[in-house]
Order: sequence, then C-alpha cells, then structure tokens
Amino acid sequence: MAVALRCSRHLPALLYRSSFAVTRGLPQAAAGCPALLLDGCGQCAHQMLLTRQLATKKAKGKGQSQARVNISAALVEDIINLEETTEDMQAVVEALKEDFSRNLSVRTSPGALDHIIVMTKDGKFPLNQLGQISQKSPQLIIVNMTDFPESTAAATKAIRESGMNLNPEVDGTIIRVPVPKVTREHREKLAKLAKQSTNKSKEALRKVRSKSINQIKKFKNQVSEDTIWMLEKQIQQMADSTTAEMDKLLAAKTKELLG
Repeated sequence: MAVALRCSRHLPALLYRSSFAVTRGLPQAAAGCPALLLDGCGQCAHQMLLTRQLATKKAKGKGQSQARVNISAALVEDIINLEETTEDMQAVVEALKEDFSRNLSVRTSPGALDHIIVMTKDGKFPLNQLGQISQKSPQLIIVNMTDFPESTAAATKAIRESGMNLNPEVDGTIIRVPVPKVTREHREKLAKLAKQSTNKSKEALRKVRSKSINQIKKFKNQVSEDTIWMLEKQIQQMADSTTAEMDKLLAAKTKELLG
C-alpha cells in the first residue's frame, strides 16, 4: 500500500505502549518523512497518537477548548487530499462573498443586473449577454434587448423574479427598470435574503464535508481506527472554521444593510 497507509498501520500497536513513552518528548519527524516510513515510521506514528490523546483530553476548566487535531496533509495524501478539501470549502465562502457583493447592495446598480439568469428557448443566459444594460439616471436602469428581441419577455420575467425588489416596464425591446427607494422595508428584505443565501452556502459546505468523510471511510479496513477518527475530526474542524467565517460575513453584511 502507499506511504500514508503504511505509516498509519503502526498506530494500533502504539496504543498499548506506556503513557511515559508517549509523553516523554517526541522527536520531530524530519523533512523527508517518506524515508522514515521505510524504517517503520515510528516518529510519525508517535506524533499522530499524541495528537489523538491531546484532542480527546477533556478540558478541566469551564470554557476551555479542546486541542485541535492537525494532521500533515502529506502523511495522509493516499487517503484524502486535505488541500483539495480546504480549497472546496473556501470556494463556498468565495461564492457567498460574490453573491453578497453582486446581488445584495442597498442601492441597485447596472452591474447588479448583469448576472440575472434568463431562461430562453435556447437555454439559460446571463442578462448582460442578451441585452445592453445602462443607467439613464440615478432612478432608472435601461435594458436594451434589440439584439435578442425574442427574449424580451423572458428577460423581463427574470428581472421581476430576481428577488431584488425590481418592477420592470416594457416598451418594445426596451426594458425600463425603476430603481427602488431605499426604505427600511427594502433593507430588511435584503438582510433576509442575505441570511437565506448564507444558509444555502452552509448546505453546500455540508456536502463538501460529507464527501470528504465518505472518502475517508473507504479506507476503514486498511488503516487504524485512530487514523480514521483523527481525519474525521480534522475535517469537522475545517468545516466549523469555514462556518464561523460565513457567520462573520453575514453579520457584517446585515450590519451594512440595516445601517
């Protein structure tokens, strides 16, 4: 089996060693750990075991948090790509930021209409690929559908159902979009949409987490229970950290919207 699997097999035997052997002070695994693996990888296995013991030790005082699991990505790369999992989770956060910036602004701008998806007989298209969007005045946005007049009705419907509190008016191939006044009701509606968007992002994050956990469980018959436990723990920590980041984004956006 590959490097990480050979290393993790040594964990069960270490569970029976004295606590003195574990806590006396472990040497750091040298860079080039794969060479150590050929030698039995005692150092790596000791460090993974110590991480498990620290992570499961209950905090003595109220409010104290448990130690975090922190497994080297290189050590378990044959089981799961932790860097890829991190990237997938961060992609969810970036998508939420983009949604907040693009669709949840107090004042509607022409750019806010760019990526409204329009359903046409030929498929789905962003509004800015079908019409020319411009701002005629601070109170009025114009969408010129001359290039795709057959999609005018579909574009009008998409704008109306965008959740941006817009009420478009059609004049031939020209769609006039009055910019709504910034009322308290409008602000509260945007704040509600921000929360809904955050909840959708959290659901996407849970899917990333579940995918990673399922990937780890595929190796339950090939590596130690301890290794599976620590990997699941680390994935959960990564998901919790990402959730906390999204909560901060939501709090900041809500404060911005409600003033």
